[in-house]
Amino acid sequence: MRIWRRRRPDQAVVVERMRREDLPEILAIEGASFALPWTQEMFEAELARGPLAAILVARTAPGGGGSGLLGYICLWVVMDELHINNLAVHPRWRRRGIAQALLEAALEHGRGGGAGRALLEVRASNVAAQALYRGFRFRPSGVRRRYYTHPVEDAVVMVREGL
Repeated sequence: MRIWRRRRPDQAVVVERMRREDLPEILAIEGASFALPWTQEMFEAELARGPLAAILVARTAPGGGGSGLLGYICLWVVMDELHINNLAVHPRWRRRGIAQALLEAALEHGRGGGAGRALLEVRASNVAAQALYRGFRFRPSGVRRRYYTHPVEDAVVMVREGL
């Protein structure tokens, strides 16, 4: 298992593969983050996909202050593409570099799996997430009309060439 580390003055964060026992905390973060959250069955299906899919979690490192799961990112590596399917950070831990640590780890995972580009969809209204992705050299490449439900909204497709 590969562990990614990101250190900040106020915290130490470890990003690693999800363990099955992480599922209750992931479901709690998912429910707090999305109007139409993924279900337990959806996360279990991701775990069962084998080497195609990965769920990486961020947690405080031993001695890093705090405890528990901070966030997660769900991804696929399909041929030469990294697909980022879901990313969420616990509301108490937002704006502390957790999403950046998860994205860094996901991009490294994609590179290790032979991906040369990455793509994702993000709500058109989620300008904070779009800014985060732009900071990682993702660029808008299209729109998927009425992609999201609850509420109905377009998705901006963002792509990063070269990992």
